[in-house]
Amino acid sequence: MATLLSVNVGLPKDVPWQGRTVHTGAWKYPVDGPRMVRRLNIDGDGQGDLQGHGGEQRAVLVYQSQSYAYWREVLERDDLDFGRFGENFTVDGLADDEVCIGDRYVIGEAEFEVTQPRVTCYRVGMRLNEPRMASLLVAHHRPGFYLRVITEGRVRAGDRITRTRTGKGALTVADTDALLYLPGADPAKLRTALNIEALSPGWQQSFQDMGRRLDRPPGPAPAAPGWRGFKQLRVNQIVHETPVVSSFYLRSADSQPLPPAMPGQYLSVRIPGEGQPGLVRSYSLSSAPSATEYRISVKREDRGVVSTYLHTQLNRGDVIEAAAPRGAFVLADDRTPVALFSAGIGVTPVLAMLHQLAREHSSRAVWWVHTARDPGQHAFAEEALQLLARLPHTHAVIYYTAPDYTAPDLAVTGEPCVTHGRMTSEDIRKLGIPADAHAYLCGPTGFMSDVTSALQPAGLSGSHIHTEVFGALTAINPGVTSRGTERPHQPPGPQGTGPSVTFARSGLSTCWSDQYATLLELAEACDIPTRWSCRTGVCHTCTTPLLGGRVQYTTQPLEDPASGEALPCCSIPTTDVLLDL
Repeated sequence: MATLLSVNVGLPKDVPWQGRTVHTGAWKYPVDGPRMVRRLNIDGDGQGDLQGHGGEQRAVLVYQSQSYAYWREVLERDDLDFGRFGENFTVDGLADDEVCIGDRYVIGEAEFEVTQPRVTCYRVGMRLNEPRMASLLVAHHRPGFYLRVITEGRVRAGDRITRTRTGKGALTVADTDALLYLPGADPAKLRTALNIEALSPGWQQSFQDMGRRLDRPPGPAPAAPGWRGFKQLRVNQIVHETPVVSSFYLRSADSQPLPPAMPGQYLSVRIPGEGQPGLVRSYSLSSAPSATEYRISVKREDRGVVSTYLHTQLNRGDVIEAAAPRGAFVLADDRTPVALFSAGIGVTPVLAMLHQLAREHSSRAVWWVHTARDPGQHAFAEEALQLLARLPHTHAVIYYTAPDYTAPDLAVTGEPCVTHGRMTSEDIRKLGIPADAHAYLCGPTGFMSDVTSALQPAGLSGSHIHTEVFGALTAINPGVTSRGTERPHQPPGPQGTGPSVTFARSGLSTCWSDQYATLLELAEACDIPTRWSCRTGVCHTCTTPLLGGRVQYTTQPLEDPASGEALPCCSIPTTDVLLDL
């Protein structure tokens, strides 16, 4: 019969780690006597990162004494005392390849239900001073598991563990863990997992996503990037749209046709740097897809080094470098109504969408809503008007915000409605955009937030509201205490001598140095916003499009990323690389 050998608790604390501070409850220690187990916690225990740990579905973490013995031998360690794996209950028995999701157990006065395997997390490696640990737990099929509390009560070391119910489907903890994290998922086991009510909602969602991918009929393979890395493009024409916005028409420097871009995508442009790798910025394509020419339209910013270079030093016939068109902010190919919202230079990607709709003579209902300071700073006003005239079902509203602007008393027939002032939630409601429409928003962050907040009460679901965010994505660094927002910069110390590493979203290029163990560590040294959880190639949270170059893995991931992607947490560059970070 299984037995509870140790009850381990610990409150969250700040732990120094790799020059940062991590708020974590991974430091657990055995306690004597009975402890009350409540719905969310054991008395005296806590979790530092409640997004990944704790809560009703993960109230108690269990690990086995047999796994302790296994790791003492594999890791050649004699310091693995109970609680070192962050578990609340150290038990004799209850092996991961025997316990099933949904099993129920009585321990002392309390009853519990198995909900999921342990979350793959770097903090178990912190606690053990073994960075590979998150990967090893999965690869060796010894993750441990979580319990939710069915009946609260006191427990203590020495209590017997009695199973009161077997989980539906008889899917073991080890099989469940492998199904999510290891390659070659068994469709039959996936179907079983989808029918286990006791499985925690987070894991249910992950398996539902996997099931949809398996059930999806085979379709065309995703389009490969138009080219790898940077390609030379020649400036064919420069047009000054407003005093601060210029359009640059680009053709292939080798006279080869350019691959078509999708409406809404953008180019990452690199200009020469002084004594260091060039600077990179991303600019939306502002014209319809073309096999011969791209157009980017750039606003000159007061402190924008790259935009100033383009405006003041780039001439017709000059050559610049650019990565292939990319981005997921693209016009959906369906028959639903379309609402295109923009402010200032944010007009560029939605203008490309309008070009596409006009080119197709689309019968879709189209709302065109743009905000500018005044007519003199309204880029592409006439171009947009001509495109709207080619569509049968359009609604256009323009907002001019300059205090001294006076709106006309009567709009000319066929021209958009012009309003003085800023767009309000009530204005958006009155537009009458139907609930099945797809809305595309581009402009300052506050503008997109305000429009989103107004569209949702009007009936649009969040999945139908698309926003374009230039720059880095929001960081995912579980448990790390924020050090404030730092702009990306060159890493400290002497410049590296290895391959060039370009972080496209952050607009930074630097040279690789062997002082870093992985690309993730280099990115962190540059204060690039990063996304990760396990840091060992298991969870794939750090998966990043590899737009150019090649990497090699210092720790082989348990499952290789898809073609054209890389895992920065466990890779280093072997050539110049371009990462979508």
